[in-house]
Amino acid sequence: MKIISIVGARPNFMKIAPFVRAIEQYNHTHKDATSPNIKHILVHTGQHYDDRMSQAFFDALGIPAADINLGIGSGTHAEQVGNTMIGFEKICLEEKPDWVVVVGDVNATLACSVTAKKLNIKVCHIEAGLRSGDMTMPEEVNRLVTDRLSDLLLTPDKLSNANLQKEGVPEEKIKFVGNIMIDTLEANREKASTLQINNIITANLLDPNRAKAFHPHLEGESSASNEEGGSYALLTLHRPSNVDQKEVLEPILHFLTDEVASEMPVIWPIHPRTQKMLQNFGLWEKAISCPNLFLMHPIGYHEMLRLNMTASIMLTDSGGLQEECCVLGTPCLTLRWNTERPVTLKEHGGASVLVGNNIERIRKEYQRAIKAGRLPQRPELWDGQTAMRCVKAIIDYQA
Repeated sequence: MKIISIVGARPNFMKIAPFVRAIEQYNHTHKDATSPNIKHILVHTGQHYDDRMSQAFFDALGIPAADINLGIGSGTHAEQVGNTMIGFEKICLEEKPDWVVVVGDVNATLACSVTAKKLNIKVCHIEAGLRSGDMTMPEEVNRLVTDRLSDLLLTPDKLSNANLQKEGVPEEKIKFVGNIMIDTLEANREKASTLQINNIITANLLDPNRAKAFHPHLEGESSASNEEGGSYALLTLHRPSNVDQKEVLEPILHFLTDEVASEMPVIWPIHPRTQKMLQNFGLWEKAISCPNLFLMHPIGYHEMLRLNMTASIMLTDSGGLQEECCVLGTPCLTLRWNTERPVTLKEHGGASVLVGNNIERIRKEYQRAIKAGRLPQRPELWDGQTAMRCVKAIIDYQA
């Protein structure tokens, strides 16, 4: 059996790493059996091409170098999808895989699923069935099209199963396997816990001269205090709905600098898009001059996991971090009006609250979350064993 799996952007990397390891484990344990050996080809479309955004994650997560890199790079959605389809079609025609496995909801997920199906190649979607209901999100379009085309839909939670059933997907195509992101979290939790917070800050600050300013907040940090945590807020912000309009971004920045940073350090690994928009809107000086706001380069998986493990609160518009906060118990304010991951919300037993970009709502839920503290939750099958269930579902598939 030959499988081609696809990665395109950073959110994919944390999902594909355990899948690659599960294939290796399967081949090792079945090498003398009658079960089919899996020949695996990893294709990186190159949607994230910056080293801090891509190669560093491959290295940190132990993902083998991609067998094929399409080098698509940046561009409009149509350019990325179109160029990926052109490049990936050639690979499919040459390799003739039995399966194309796509993960998540990036442009590469859509492009490669469409290409595979036009060539009558079976498609498996890991993380199927997620729905935000917001058709203005490119990711929602990618999810809907990919799920409609897929032969095997592997879901992270039962809410996703219900979404697919409502859309008329045949039951035999749907398999509840759990959240593959949590496989990566559990595999890397111990390594992340050994990192020192002030070392992460020092190594990644945009302005290295600010490093000493952070130390008093975590003075005397030790491995013991690492487990107990520190008083700091952690922030990620990159979605166009939050950063592409000054009238939205400016109030968020003022809330961070004038209110949150007055109570505790704010650690902000800043996305290149967000930095560009702050500069374009004349807000950059406000950000860099706040003494308790620590702006950093994009950081690696282990560094972010370490910071999330003991943060007092997370403010984010990232879907993956919502999931991590759920398992780690970090109070999470999701800076979006909807989420394709409702299982992470408090009303479903998670740690996250949707606050959108309304400052009054953000302020109210921030104050509530700080008082509530950490409360880890683990949805069904978020147990670190999802990747092997994915491999077995593909092996056991019957058309």
